[in-house]
Amino acid sequence: MPAALAQFRVEISGVGATQIPVAVVPFRGEGPGPAATAAIVRADLERSGLFRVSAPVQGLDERSPLPQAEARAAGADALLAGSIVRLADGTYDIRYRLWDVLRNAEHLARAVTVRPEDLRLAAHRIADEIHEKLTGERGVFATRIAYVTKSARQFVLHVADADGEGGRIALTSTEPIISPAWSPNGRELAYVSFETQRAVVWVQDLQSGRRSPVANFSGTNSAPAWSPNATHLAVTLSRDGPAQLYLVARDGGGNPRRLTVSSAIDTEPVFSPDGKQIFFVSDRGGGPQVYRMGMDGSAPERVTFQGAYNISPAISPDGKTLAYVTRQGSAFRVATLDLANGTVRTVSDTQHDESPSFAPNGRLLVYATRDRGVDVLMTSTLDGRIKTRLLSSGLDMREPAWGPFGR
Repeated sequence: MPAALAQFRVEISGVGATQIPVAVVPFRGEGPGPAATAAIVRADLERSGLFRVSAPVQGLDERSPLPQAEARAAGADALLAGSIVRLADGTYDIRYRLWDVLRNAEHLARAVTVRPEDLRLAAHRIADEIHEKLTGERGVFATRIAYVTKSARQFVLHVADADGEGGRIALTSTEPIISPAWSPNGRELAYVSFETQRAVVWVQDLQSGRRSPVANFSGTNSAPAWSPNATHLAVTLSRDGPAQLYLVARDGGGNPRRLTVSSAIDTEPVFSPDGKQIFFVSDRGGGPQVYRMGMDGSAPERVTFQGAYNISPAISPDGKTLAYVTRQGSAFRVATLDLANGTVRTVSDTQHDESPSFAPNGRLLVYATRDRGVDVLMTSTLDGRIKTRLLSSGLDMREPAWGPFGR
């Protein structure tokens, strides 16, 4: 995939509740600016909402003794320092150490050698290590997101780091591209392209760029969702009348299997993490609401009851939380529903939200919204306290999808 031209910066707003105080010291030998390793680590940790990051001590590297008194006076529970050296073959040697300030002990120490193009990825992986060491949960900073930009004359499907940087282009078209969906292993994207003047579902290998249509029937083909075992995709087809849900093979072979049989419009399927259920949107009750059914189409039941208009379901990786877009007056906002107790929480405070997608650790959401006349991407903690806007060069950004662990 060719490199994307647009680069991003983050704006972080809101205040978290309980945050772990971490000091991140500029690495010896790193360059200045937002692409510096320490700056990337710092931004990653802040965006998670779980950390309060500072740099109270300067001039350290991984070989330095821990300045425990200074770090404790600054309120840090942990401190990261390191160094970067460019080697003769053009690669970079990165060494770093994370200290436990309170116990005056070492959390972890690492040394890695990376190519120049992998410096950002290395920084994200350092942030992931810190996240897991201090919280016990995997970080998602080295994962990727897919999204679509729209300009006056073209639509572009991008794949980028989770912070929006390091973007690559998967597809460029003069016709709309919508609904990107990651395969469970992160190696493929399914999406809908209108390049043939009608909606067709494609699957594309991200490494080779090879792609093929998997749903190209008469009528509309839309809203692909991968099964957890990656053998099938649930799609919306109108081949037999109103839009209904079908199951198709991931290679497009064979005949699609119809899952819903109703006179309503059934669309936007998404599998539960265990593959036993499919959540979807239907207007069978009068207005659009989220329903769920067995993966064979059995026993459909309504899930959302608060509000008259609820669409775009996404399921957390643990299967416990539903995110969706709800209409509140004239505003469309991201909300979450605790599937066990029915508690609904409004996550966003904007007016035109679309396409929520969970991070693979379930801690964050990414969604599209409109801000100052431009379509942008936002990430948010599930309580809505910490929000990050991914800033582009002015292009409209839409249809975000957060990829799985691994690259």
